Amino acid sequence: MKSSTAKFLFGFIAGAAAGAVAGILLAPDKGSETRKKVSDTAKKWKDELEKELSTKVDDLKDYVKETTSEMKAKISKAEKKARVAEAETES
Repeated sequence: MKSSTAKFLFGFIAGAAAGAVAGILLAPDKGSETRKKVSDTAKKWKDELEKELSTKVDDLKDYVKETTSEMKAKISKAEKKARVAEAETES
């Protein structure tokens, strides 16, 4: 993940958390209602975070597969060149 994307994502999450906490704590609700709101909000954040992390892990897996394939192709090409060069020097 790029540094600017990570900073933005962290800032967004921190801002959302601060806003939600302030809203819940300043709301004139009963304690049981406030606890339910906190619980519901935490579950929602957990679900969103799991989804985001799953997406990032999938992206990383794709990147690793792509990079591995490219490296294998480059290694194969280099091996062929080395064999050709070796055959030319033996001749």
